Amino acid sequence: MARLSGKVAIVTGASSGIGLATAKLFAQEGAKVVVAARREAELFSLVADIKAAGGEAIAVAGDVASEELQRTLVATAEREYGGLDIAFNNAGTLGPVGPSHTITEADFNRAVAVNLTGSFLAAKHQIPAMQKRGAGSVIFTSTFVGYSVAFPGMAAYAASKSGLIGLTQALAAEYGPQNIRVNAVLPGAVDTPMYREKNSTQEEQAFVTSLHALKRPARAEELARSVLYLASDDASFVTGTASLVDGGLSITRT
Repeated sequence: MARLSGKVAIVTGASSGIGLATAKLFAQEGAKVVVAARREAELFSLVADIKAAGGEAIAVAGDVASEELQRTLVATAEREYGGLDIAFNNAGTLGPVGPSHTITEADFNRAVAVNLTGSFLAAKHQIPAMQKRGAGSVIFTSTFVGYSVAFPGMAAYAASKSGLIGLTQALAAEYGPQNIRVNAVLPGAVDTPMYREKNSTQEEQAFVTSLHALKRPARAEELARSVLYLASDDASFVTGTASLVDGGLSITRT
């Protein structure tokens, strides 16, 4: 039996990378999926792929920093599929990169709005829908950056993504009695457009690769399988975790 049979899921940041791979895997495992990102054409292509493979999906384009979008995603899940069981709040931004004293307040605030505030607003609307179902799983995409390793010039990214871990723990404690689990996944380097944007040369990619015990970046599909675990009943006693899926980056010093 499919691991998510009968479940309804929201996946944000679904136009590429981890979000796209996870949306496809959720659908393969039986979930009906509401996918979101800013790029409408890519979302429609994803929905077409899911439907061609026999799954069910619907696309809603917009900015995850908007509370209206988060409200709409939940309303769409309830209207089209009858409720909400799983939310993978994956959308994020690298934010401004450079010496911290040169970063503008507006750019810093935008990174926080997308990576942290947007995730809070998502959970704010997702959790009441899950309460109606009597259970649920909320998953955030955080990062190893600022958790196990720090890089110069990435203060906005590190601060906003690290904040998700505190949010995860607070929500897990608050809603655990209602059987709503909340976890964060912390990828290492994943070969996605964002990774290639940050590491555009062979030298940069070789350096990042060397930080991992496995000496390679992950594939998006590998992260998707970890997210599937947290979404599924296999993780029924897992909540409040910062789950490292980092290829051994956190323990490697060679």
